[in-house]
Formats: sequence, structure tokens, C-alpha cells
Amino acid sequence: MGYAAETFASAEEYLQSDRAANTACLISDIQMPGMNGADLQDRLIADGHRMPIIFVTAFPDEKVRARVLKAGALGFLTKPFTDEGLMKCLDLALAGGKNDPAS
Repeated sequence: MGYAAETFASAEEYLQSDRAANTACLISDIQMPGMNGADLQDRLIADGHRMPIIFVTAFPDEKVRARVLKAGALGFLTKPFTDEGLMKCLDLALAGGKNDPAS
């Protein structure tokens, strides 16, 4: 899609890197080994990092969706999601948009 991207094996690996201060947009799964995506979001906010976050999940849960969107997530995509859905969220994130609970 033309964007530079980095991958991390876990939320903990991402937090231990120096990337949080320079992340334009974070795409995270909800369910991961160790720290889950919602807890990663909480940690980033507590540490003063407010980058746009797009969550993806194969196990949609309305309580989790409401929690991450209320905390400022830009999108909540259910796997499998379309390229268009992801691009809509990325375009909004990189343009400085606000979250769209309908995503």
C-alpha cells in the first residue's frame, strides 16, 4: 500500500522498542500472547502516547470494541476485513481524523 511498516512479535516487544514516540498509526490485534491489544492501548495512553490505533480481531466482542473506541481507537476491524476497510482507517488515521465507531 506504499506505507513503511514495522512488525513486532508482541505488545511487549513494541513497548520495549523506541518506536512508540514515532508511530504515525498502530495496527494491533486484540488477542495476542502476553499483553492483549486493549491493554497495550491503555499502557500507551498511560505513557503519554496518543497515536491512532486500528484494532483487528477474529473474535469480535462488543464490550472490548466499546472499550477501545471509547479510549480513542480509530477503527475496529473484524477478520477477515477488506483492503478497502483497512485503507479507509489508515487514510483517516494519517489525515489526523477522529475515530469512526462504525468501522
